[in-house]
Amino acid sequence: MNDNYVITISRQFGSLGRPVAKKLSELLNIEYYDRYIIGKSATQMEMDAEDVKQVEESAQDVYRKMKYPFASPTTKMQDKLFETQKKIILDLAEKESCIIVGRCSDYILRNYKNHVSIYIYAPYYERLRNCIDTLELTSDEAKRTLDEVDKTREAYNKHYTGCSILDITMKDIMIDSSNLGVEGTAEYLADFVKRRFPAFFEGTK
Repeated sequence: MNDNYVITISRQFGSLGRPVAKKLSELLNIEYYDRYIIGKSATQMEMDAEDVKQVEESAQDVYRKMKYPFASPTTKMQDKLFETQKKIILDLAEKESCIIVGRCSDYILRNYKNHVSIYIYAPYYERLRNCIDTLELTSDEAKRTLDEVDKTREAYNKHYTGCSILDITMKDIMIDSSNLGVEGTAEYLADFVKRRFPAFFEGTK
């Protein structure tokens, strides 16, 4: 029996999925793990956190552009990073109720009993505006970044899970964050989680 519940969040770039995840963690009073996984991976692999981040990002680039053969030292490091992060994700799920963002966590925890898989998306023009307003990119930079990140995340997910990041069989709920905004989306999802796992919220308002 699992004594915790876990929420995994995958998202389109520019959909404000990370701010939604952070707000959701506040509403549910549980931890939110994203960049923490990079730091933990760095410690376990005896690497600098910035180097781990670069390996993580290059992994997606390599699998999209197929620059290197899969047997190369580069991809071996990326595979090692994935396995390290997979173990961290599984350990977090066993340790406490929490929110885990990205890194194929929905697939990794697909057989976990108390698991809700959420996908956050938004219309292209909304994501474009968010990139310009939040990341302060030019219109051309934002368009190029959206195109590249969408393709690389899809390729990364397919390589390590064998399925598309948009595979609805891997999602419990898919939501357009532009309809309710960050706070509204987080509130909607918090209500969904409480209805899904009422036993964890007995006695709370």
